Amino acid sequence: MPSRSRIVPLVVAVVVLAACATPSGGTSGAAPAGTTTPAAQENGAVTLRDTTGDDFGPGTYKYPTGAEYKAGAFDLTEFQVVPMGDTVEFRVTVASRIEDPWDSKAWGGNGFSVQMAIIHIDTDHLAGSGVLDGIPGTNVRFKPEEAWDRAVIISPQGPARLNSEIDTKAPQWKDRIVVPRLTRAMGRTLTAVVDTASLGGPPKPSWGYQVLMQSNEGFPDKGDLLTRKVNEFEGQHRFGGGTDYNNDPHVMDILSVPPEAQKQILGAYNKSATEPKPEDLAVIPMVYPGTRAAP
Repeated sequence: MPSRSRIVPLVVAVVVLAACATPSGGTSGAAPAGTTTPAAQENGAVTLRDTTGDDFGPGTYKYPTGAEYKAGAFDLTEFQVVPMGDTVEFRVTVASRIEDPWDSKAWGGNGFSVQMAIIHIDTDHLAGSGVLDGIPGTNVRFKPEEAWDRAVIISPQGPARLNSEIDTKAPQWKDRIVVPRLTRAMGRTLTAVVDTASLGGPPKPSWGYQVLMQSNEGFPDKGDLLTRKVNEFEGQHRFGGGTDYNNDPHVMDILSVPPEAQKQILGAYNKSATEPKPEDLAVIPMVYPGTRAAP
């Protein structure tokens, strides 16, 4: 992890998985209206594939210039939910091999350094029962009927640091943010193992998901929960192509949305709001792999 002296106002690479659900072995693309997406099984297992090459947020975001930020590092390609009885595995795969340039083991980390994925889960699809705000530092919102009930954070940081950040910056959601019992990286895939009970029960085909893929920041700004900022200009440890205010989504990729739609969704924020209110932020859709596809 770079020292504090090297950190310029930071930059978030948020990946919110962005392509349409397809069965394993299929190609990305929107399902025809009125059809059922074959991505969710009866036991709640899910496999969603995402378009490659869309790790640019609203179409303008650029990677930091530092050698640690390899091409494809924040390009989500696949998301899986794997129920295993008392535990559930969440797997997030990106386009390039996951590395550990800042020796995370030396600071109690999980064997990787750069990426962070935040998985938002809607377990009931009801307005008024979940959270509309994104995790602090992501600068996004959700629709009332698609509010998240649980969020699983896949971070390089160990449980002690992650819990401390939650206690300090999101205590109101302490019972909703799930810290994995085990987090690991292998090849191009990040895996979080969580207790089934922490999700409120085993996954169901009706659950909705949204994954924000971004970058771990060891020295986050103000109230940001380990998220790296997207600024106007990129730098050694800064993402560029956004703004220097907290009005732009700090997200590099989102789940199951074609690239052009992703640009529209993540670009729909108030660019003139220097002190943004919730209504100035981009609204991110959930993906419901076990229900009928939207027209």
